[in-house]
Amino acid sequence: MSATSGDNIGAAGKQAVSDAAKTLVMHGNRLDSRDLFSAEREIIIVHGEEHYRLRLTSQNKLILTK
Repeated sequence: MSATSGDNIGAAGKQAVSDAAKTLVMHGNRLDSRDLFSAEREIIIVHGEEHYRLRLTSQNKLILTK
């Protein structure tokens, strides 16, 4: 993209993007849900063209919706 397309973000915007990035550690085929939900109670999973919401409920259960 060119800088004229509106995607040119300043230093404050770049810091916000860096803060949102997260490294997740997998052990074999396992991923700890505490790592996924450390900052939010909902994440969006993109699978091909579809978007899914994975939510952590107040009863500590997981709900996946399309």
